[in-house]
Amino acid sequence: MSAEAARAAELLTQLSNPARLRAFAGLVARGSEGFSIAEMSYLLDMTKPEAGEALGRLAGLGLASGSGDGYYRAKPEVLREAAQALVGTLPIAPLLKEYPQLKSFFAHGRLSSLPPTLSERYEQISEMLARFLAVEGVLTEDEVNQRIALVADDVAAVRRMLVETGWLERDRAGTAYGSGRTFLPAG
Repeated sequence: MSAEAARAAELLTQLSNPARLRAFAGLVARGSEGFSIAEMSYLLDMTKPEAGEALGRLAGLGLASGSGDGYYRAKPEVLREAAQALVGTLPIAPLLKEYPQLKSFFAHGRLSSLPPTLSERYEQISEMLARFLAVEGVLTEDEVNQRIALVADDVAAVRRMLVETGWLERDRAGTAYGSGRTFLPAG
């Protein structure tokens, strides 16, 4: 597991505690005003030691900051940064760096929408996904589907797009696939 994944997992594990999750949500909702331990205790209907423990854990994780005035404030950007770092470890991330114009079609490392058929972006997404699939030789439909499923939910639509744009060729029975085009050298 990467350091980014470990950090995100630790944050989410700690937030799975109901008291900490409620405390974090309360701090986020309160904004820059923050809460004291006493106010958080009252808001969450828990003892001051329980509220103090929850706020202390959040501060220890970097999800909250305590100040000299006794108030804790949320730092939701820490959670956002952990999620973004985790997305950077997903299988499609290196290719999205090469095709920055296609980032809007992806959410959290997964293809979330397709551009209109016959558009320039449709062709570009096809090329990028063909590079991701890295088809060498002949693959069964199941093998192609498994590779596509790593980055897309609508496997059939992506497979159809790759065939339509010529990046994949399918046999007459529709059970075997091979590379339909070759990539131009970079540069």
